[in-house]
Amino acid sequence: MSNVYVVIMAGGIGSRFWPMSRSGNPKQFLDILNTGKTLIQLTYDRFRPIVPEENFYVVTADDYEDLVKDQLPDLMDYQILKEPVRRNTAPCITYACDKIYQRDPNATVIITPADHLIMQEDRFLTVIAKCLDFVSQNEKLVTIGLKPTKPSTGYGYIQYHDETGGNGFFKVKTFTEKPSIEIARTFINSGDFLWNSGMFVWKAKTILDAIRKYLPEIGDAFKQGATYYNTAGEQAFIRDAYSQCTNISIDYGVMEKADNVYTIPAQFGWSDVGSWGSLYEAYEHDYLGNAVAGKNVKIYDSANNMIMVPENKLVVLQGLRDFCVIDTGDVLLICEKQQEQEIKQITVDLKVADLDQYL
Repeated sequence: MSNVYVVIMAGGIGSRFWPMSRSGNPKQFLDILNTGKTLIQLTYDRFRPIVPEENFYVVTADDYEDLVKDQLPDLMDYQILKEPVRRNTAPCITYACDKIYQRDPNATVIITPADHLIMQEDRFLTVIAKCLDFVSQNEKLVTIGLKPTKPSTGYGYIQYHDETGGNGFFKVKTFTEKPSIEIARTFINSGDFLWNSGMFVWKAKTILDAIRKYLPEIGDAFKQGATYYNTAGEQAFIRDAYSQCTNISIDYGVMEKADNVYTIPAQFGWSDVGSWGSLYEAYEHDYLGNAVAGKNVKIYDSANNMIMVPENKLVVLQGLRDFCVIDTGDVLLICEKQQEQEIKQITVDLKVADLDQYL
């Protein structure tokens, strides 16, 4: 598939995975699933059966260039797109798709985060093949939706119309950010809502046309990109372009406004691994429901805990239920799983307290 490209978005900090995920080594570069490979390596390997090596692009922060090169050594320099500042997904996707379009005006692009878990990769690739076929025949923007398995408050939701685009695709009606548990239950009961996976498939030209229409200031910022891509001046151009971009997601900026957005309801064992609780669900559990990463963990009268500790450390738990116990050597986090959303605020508090060395 010489006209198919993959863009891996790998610039986030992963603050909800603190203290394992740190600003200098965030979760996409960690082997948090205990598979022997990091999340970005698993993402890269997932697409290798259908996309040639030279058609991969990774968008990441300037500071993470060396991590990307170390973990994905097959990538050439032109395939690593370095963001000077974080501006959410709209500028990131514009940069990648514009650079690809200048190389190949007929390009079809798959956009994926670097840090998702997909258990059933064969089923996933079947869905991707359907998406590639659909957008090759239609000027459509496809967002991959997941059939919900529970009323989760940790995911965004997509509502779709009965109107079909054929081959299992439906026109998107609304996007909703993370809802309350009551609203999430209503979504599940309605039967026409999907989890928003944050994965997209489209022609490079189709998304760039939409960005110029709905986010003209971002489109204009990259207007002269063809002159600078793959030259010594690319990074200076990108610094200037990003300085003109607002901080906005592609969902808010384009997908909620465009009238050619479609989704495909899918199931392939997906998790965004966005928090310790979602990692807990992805791990194997002992007979009391504990998920354990660590060789010397002794458990007494404890159940449904997420435990990740150094291999050389003896850890004893007694009487704990539904907790996260995360030990990185220099930081020990003990918190209720249902309060894990507070972790992001904890990292803010640490910064205010001048404890940046732990972030």
